[in-house]
Amino acid sequence: QVQLVESGGGLVQPGGSLGLSCAASGTIFTIETMGWYRQAPGKQRELVATVTTGGYTNYTESVKDRFTISRDNANRAVYLQMNSLKPEDTAVYYCNAEIRRYPVIIKPQKYWGQGTQVTVSS
Repeated sequence: QVQLVESGGGLVQPGGSLGLSCAASGTIFTIETMGWYRQAPGKQRELVATVTTGGYTNYTESVKDRFTISRDNANRAVYLQMNSLKPEDTAVYYCNAEIRRYPVIIKPQKYWGQGTQVTVSS
């Protein structure tokens, strides 16, 4: 079994900051790209940011220069630091990781966390 457990969501005022964390556990051989996605009410889930094993990052345009994604390979964790939050950032944020559970598995499988609510409101 593989689990991704997120933490750090909550309520914050516009302009504030929040940090999200996600840790992977279970039978894991390698973790490739890790990322954060979000889903607002009535909208499709969208990519927020990703980070490769080597530290290459990618952001959706609306969060560039405000959010920072990072990872700790030794602890199988990924983080999202969110600054200058806006009401439109309100959503459930999901952690995602591409994981190979065993050496014989060539193609990694995507795993998801349970989601954590981020609400930006005054």
